[in-house]
Amino acid sequence: MRKFLTMLAVSSAFALPAMAQDAAPPATDAAPDAAAAPMADATGAAAPWLTSLITETPQAGFDLAVTMARKAVTTTQTDKDTLHKLRPNYAHDPQSLIGVSGVAATWFATIAAANDYWRQ
Repeated sequence: MRKFLTMLAVSSAFALPAMAQDAAPPATDAAPDAAAAPMADATGAAAPWLTSLITETPQAGFDLAVTMARKAVTTTQTDKDTLHKLRPNYAHDPQSLIGVSGVAATWFATIAAANDYWRQ
């Protein structure tokens, strides 16, 4: 099970290159530049990039969900060379693509609930 969860987490960064990797950062109030590297504060600690799950639209919520999935991978695997070397293992694997959809869906469900499903 641990191997599957690790593969699932890693696949979220590698299986979505066309959809999320080259896309602009999510347009949300919560994370206006969420895809950028976190800035360090005066103490040298990384400033939080995610301050809220509230988004203006479901599309912005989905974009945030994809960013969160990708951030989880890059936070776990900090070695960029390894990250890029593993890409071919996941980018063309249908099971990884299905898995990453599940990860993004879970984040999206969390964001949707936080936004009261964008009810007015």
